[in-house]
Amino acid sequence: MPAGGFVPREGKEYPGNLTLFVTVTCVVAAMGGLIFGYDIGISGGVTTMPPFLKKFFPGVYRNELADTSKNQYCKFNSQKLTMFTSSLYLAALLASMVASYITRKLGRRLSMLLGGMLFCCGAIINAAAKDVAMLIIGRILLGFGVGFANQSVPLYLSETAPYKYRGALNIGFQLSITIGILVAEVLNYFFAKVSYWGWRLSLGGAMVPALIITVGSLLLPDTPNSLIERGKHEEAIAKLKRIRGIDNVEEEYNDLVAASETSKLVEHPWRNLLQRKYRPHLTMAIAIPFFQQLTGINVIMFYAPVLFQTIGFGNDASLMSSVITGAVNVAATLVSIGVVDRWGRRILFLEGGIQMLICQIAVAIFIGVKFGVSGEAGNLPKWYAIVVVIFICIYVAAFAWSWGPLGWLVPSEIFPLEIRSAAQSLNVSVNMIFTFAVAQVFLIMLCHLKFGLFLFFAFFVVMMTIFVYFFLPETRGVPIEEMAIVWKNHPFWGRFFADDDLPPNANIEMEKNGYVTKTV
Repeated sequence: MPAGGFVPREGKEYPGNLTLFVTVTCVVAAMGGLIFGYDIGISGGVTTMPPFLKKFFPGVYRNELADTSKNQYCKFNSQKLTMFTSSLYLAALLASMVASYITRKLGRRLSMLLGGMLFCCGAIINAAAKDVAMLIIGRILLGFGVGFANQSVPLYLSETAPYKYRGALNIGFQLSITIGILVAEVLNYFFAKVSYWGWRLSLGGAMVPALIITVGSLLLPDTPNSLIERGKHEEAIAKLKRIRGIDNVEEEYNDLVAASETSKLVEHPWRNLLQRKYRPHLTMAIAIPFFQQLTGINVIMFYAPVLFQTIGFGNDASLMSSVITGAVNVAATLVSIGVVDRWGRRILFLEGGIQMLICQIAVAIFIGVKFGVSGEAGNLPKWYAIVVVIFICIYVAAFAWSWGPLGWLVPSEIFPLEIRSAAQSLNVSVNMIFTFAVAQVFLIMLCHLKFGLFLFFAFFVVMMTIFVYFFLPETRGVPIEEMAIVWKNHPFWGRFFADDDLPPNANIEMEKNGYVTKTV
């Protein structure tokens, strides 16, 4: 089967401009990613702060004080510690199921509002924690907030943004995640120096991004798609005119109404996901978040300070090294914003996969040569640890302009309206399942697989790159309600579509409709 993506050439084009209003709207909505990013960045940092470990995880603290010749791979192995980190993602999984109904029936804005409020409550409880139970309860509330936000924000951005700029504006969500990670890591570095209660400042700081998305959701308009879905047609056409910056929106409005009418015929969107014509959507809703987590990126971002301590950095130096990787993460995401609507999604997926593979093999070799299987590094030269950090930064850059943003962008833009909320909920759920699983078992895997852990993730990077090459079509520049044409014309997925599965009046002939095969 030939590998190919379908690139729009002269297909349907809705008129509209990239207005200041829609830009500001998408920027404010994208800030929903701050809560997810802040949590990822803060978790790894506080788990290296001695006062935090001494209070909640004394066993890990005692291991840290033990002889430095102790096996570095197993130094931080603690089920309680990993449960603190990963409990959030189990809660986010549960919340995303509820968020699917709220997002569909009550709108995207309300789901974002609930996400911000729940996250704020979790931050307050964590900052005031007296024992591990309070920490876990706070983390669960944080997880509920993340589940609601991750369900609604990518959908909101894809539905609001003009289709020509949908990639760049949607990646604003991932940019906010990376900014949240960077801010958290910088705060960790400074709060670690604040005597006994610095960890409370780090955990309590999560209230700030929570308040940003809470207030922002109150100011945002709902999407035209959501308004039409709930029968508010006059308000929908007014909002559509405002966000497109023109009065001539009849064609796009009519297509949205037609999609909504089709959506209303679907009584059980979860059950409908199993229909043959939704096979490609179901596959992508599962495969993309699965592969995104099996890149190993959250291992790096959760446990960056722990990992850097393991390879020979002191506490402050390890936190600063994680700040450096956070800065690389933000910068590379900006690169993705600049090129995703010009180069397309597939080329970034493929290049990022190859770059990550090379870096993971290099890191495995460097750690393996120095630590072997015993985990005893002896006298680790500073330059050696710096080289490992450089390869990790190159790896983070590759993820940040490929699987990081595109893992959220592509699923949010490929689902038809009738299954969009359910499919996005499935996408978030799979993401959270494997985020939870990886976070829960990482320290155990590091202890047992040692440097081979990086080769474990490298294997999945190979698999995901092959998957993208053969099965993911190009979606750049395709209106979100016309995406079925892309699947119909794909050499593999086209067999699952009948002609009556396409949008009304769609011409399925590739040349007439402006879709051409492009081998990448």
